[in-house]
Amino acid sequence: MRSASLAHRTTLLVLREAHQPVKQIQVSKPFVIAVPIIALLSISGLIVSLQMQSENTISRLEDTIKTQNIKFEAIVTDKNEAIERLQSQVITLSGQSKELMNRMERVSELEAELQSFIDKYGSSGDPGKLSSLSWDETLGKGGEYIAVYDQEIEDLAQETSDDFLEISAMLDEIERIVPTTLQKAKQTQYSISGTPSEWPTLSTRLTSNFGYRTDPFTGKAAFHAGIDISGQVGDPIYAAAAGKVISAESNRSRGKYIIIQHPNGLQSWYMHLSEMNVSEGDTVKKGQTIAKLGNTGRSTGPHLHFEIMKGNKKVNPLPYLQ
Repeated sequence: MRSASLAHRTTLLVLREAHQPVKQIQVSKPFVIAVPIIALLSISGLIVSLQMQSENTISRLEDTIKTQNIKFEAIVTDKNEAIERLQSQVITLSGQSKELMNRMERVSELEAELQSFIDKYGSSGDPGKLSSLSWDETLGKGGEYIAVYDQEIEDLAQETSDDFLEISAMLDEIERIVPTTLQKAKQTQYSISGTPSEWPTLSTRLTSNFGYRTDPFTGKAAFHAGIDISGQVGDPIYAAAAGKVISAESNRSRGKYIIIQHPNGLQSWYMHLSEMNVSEGDTVKKGQTIAKLGNTGRSTGPHLHFEIMKGNKKVNPLPYLQ
């Protein structure tokens, strides 16, 4: 029985230090077989564990890479969207710029028209010139370099767009005001030029005033509707104001006479002329020679009978004349 037990056991020799005897250990054969198997299983488990850890690590790395890729794609998408927004804003600003340039040309035309009016009708002396904006990128430029970033560029684009809106509103106001101002100026100038204020003859000697007087032909009291200015036959007669000739005729009382229609219901009358240089329907300017002084009609000698009518009423000419 003991022999059978020993047949299933294995002796292990344990070598110790030189002065100590060898120690023998009896172990069973299944134990000897089990130990390598257990070691192999342990190693296999360790390998499997390491492989799983490696797979987990790889998986985490893949997740991290995916997350980073998503973030990067988001950043790229944001950049692309920002670029698209900037491109859209640039296109919009370009269109607004062209529109503003066209409107600036219109304002420049109005400015030139207004300047022409000032040059023509302005007072003596140098009234100054209206300034015009200009642009020339070939001239000197400079300044400190300051870097800008995407958000700053977008903010700048928005500010520029807002500035364009303000400029557009300003141009609206200019385009609204300048034509109105110019029209008012023209009306004022026309009214001034159409007011009979120019002395109509070379001579300034009056022979008869406006109002009641003794008639030179009958010796009786009569109303004199104008003023008589003496002169030489053939002296030039000037239009007292700008207007339109509505009559250039002759009769026994007035002799040769001219009537000019002016603004505001005013008319100027010129009588006893020797010659008429204008015809009915002509437009005349203030100070233009329209006739020659004479002695035609009911007249005692060379002179100009000058009248002004306001509405249908004869008024004293002297307050109008300079």
